[in-house]
Amino acid sequence: MFRGVFIVNLDVKGRLAVPAKYRERLQMSCNSRLVVTVDRDRCLLLYPEPEWESIEAKLSALPAFDNTARAIQRLYIGNAQEVEMDAQGRILLPQYLRDFASLDKRVAFVGQGSKFELWDEPAWNARNEAALGDAGIGELATAAGLGSLTL
Repeated sequence: MFRGVFIVNLDVKGRLAVPAKYRERLQMSCNSRLVVTVDRDRCLLLYPEPEWESIEAKLSALPAFDNTARAIQRLYIGNAQEVEMDAQGRILLPQYLRDFASLDKRVAFVGQGSKFELWDEPAWNARNEAALGDAGIGELATAAGLGSLTL
């Protein structure tokens, strides 16, 4: 499980250091091979390769003649890029993906269980602020049976 937020710097070549806490685990679980793709929220999603392969298989199985399914496939599979951690634990993000997510210098590396989200730091902070005031989150939690959950 990947959890927590780590702010890391993107270097001028587009390399991003994977938080040290996760490097060894990623080396063991996926031989340092990861897949990065876009997300509708204008962030990037970073998966260990075995996790991505499972998702890609499900996406590929969607109906070929359904326009929405094809759009989803184009978005997620079409933009997916394999990346590999180097000896220093860095990954090179392609320029078009950095542009898509407006990644400039400081990047929020956000653990999301089986994957990471990569956000431009100001966009991540704005998203958090918006979520704090979103009444819909409470409604969804109640509908999902989480209303009695204590944190």
